[in-house]
Amino acid sequence: MEFNRLGLTPIVIFNMIIWLFFTLAYFYQIVYILRVWARGDVVLPKAKKQHRYAYFISAHNEEAVIGNLVRSILEQDYPRELLDVFVVCDACTDNTHQVAEEAGAIVWDRNDLARRGKSWAMDYGFDRILNEYGDKYEAFFVMDADNLVSPNYTTIMNDAFDAGYLVCTSYRNSKNFDSSWISAANALWFMREAKFLNNARMMVGTSCAISGSGWLVSEKIIKGMHGWDFHTLTEDIQFSTFCCANNIQIGYAPAEFFDEQPVTLKASWVQRLRWTKGFYQVFFSYCRDLVHGIHKHQFASYDMMMTIAPGNLLTLLSALVNGTYLIVGSLSHGFIATDGELAMCVGSLIMTFLSMYVVFFLLAVITTISERKHIHSRSKMRIFTNLFTFPVFMMTYIPMTVIALFKKVEWIPTKHDIAINVQDVLGETAQ
Repeated sequence: MEFNRLGLTPIVIFNMIIWLFFTLAYFYQIVYILRVWARGDVVLPKAKKQHRYAYFISAHNEEAVIGNLVRSILEQDYPRELLDVFVVCDACTDNTHQVAEEAGAIVWDRNDLARRGKSWAMDYGFDRILNEYGDKYEAFFVMDADNLVSPNYTTIMNDAFDAGYLVCTSYRNSKNFDSSWISAANALWFMREAKFLNNARMMVGTSCAISGSGWLVSEKIIKGMHGWDFHTLTEDIQFSTFCCANNIQIGYAPAEFFDEQPVTLKASWVQRLRWTKGFYQVFFSYCRDLVHGIHKHQFASYDMMMTIAPGNLLTLLSALVNGTYLIVGSLSHGFIATDGELAMCVGSLIMTFLSMYVVFFLLAVITTISERKHIHSRSKMRIFTNLFTFPVFMMTYIPMTVIALFKKVEWIPTKHDIAINVQDVLGETAQ
């Protein structure tokens, strides 16, 4: 039977392939959600030993927030003698050094203007710690200067490290959920990432992924590099992909920390454009390794491939093909495309973006219901309206995906000025 008698014209087949690919490629994340919804949070065995850790913080002009972070680390319910905090002031021109030192950190200045940025500060700091302190620390926590840690953060992370994980990530929350619709959307995305991705990965026994800050790495790995060897625009996802390619399983612990989210669309755009460009760098650098892992039936490699692959390009391709077919077909007056095909193209264009909105709306609803006790906001209205603005925020990644392909993107420090402590965050309740 001929394809056209079944209505299977080239444009119909194209749309079916795109729809089928997205459905099959990301179906496992639906399984993740169902697993977490049924099981809740992963439960770690209690550690048999309290290990010695160093917290590492790279800071560039962070005098407004660095003190609160250092104090939140040193005031945890973990033996003080087993924790040290190191701060590398990376080309600072303010009082970051003094504020961090007064809060109790060991502070070093670094002024290499040719190699500015977090990854280079990590390379400098880790190398110096190893040279000056030897094997004193069993693992390192990596935090950003705007972070705050919950009182039991190290205790819970210690459970994961004691269980044998050489790399472990944690639960990323926000200290300024209700600053704007942008900060609320960012915060919800990271909650979803922690609960329904990393938490689920831990449950099914596959590898997780670190994101930005709030993660732990064994001294053995740092010693092997004698510093830090990852210097793309997203050194975190580069390291995660490296671990996946080398069978280093990244664990997850439900230890909560808080970070400051961008408040304006412009600030968020700059930050996420850097992330998108960095994802491209990692994808093209490690694609072959991940394909090799997939060929060896390593699900973690497939999961990581889906994480870093530029899926939005397919969305744009679908919209471009349908839009072009619609315009050319309309101008041909039935010679190239039938009225049914043109109607199908219109429907496909509408459904492409409508389905994206619906999917992100459902993710927002599921995450908000599941994580309602973790959302620290003074306004119930912000929590409610975020359900509808979150999909819009996520769809801004579509043009960003194209721009990042061609635009030169460099590391630009994000300004942080929300100077609150852990008690301030935990004391915020919706009214």
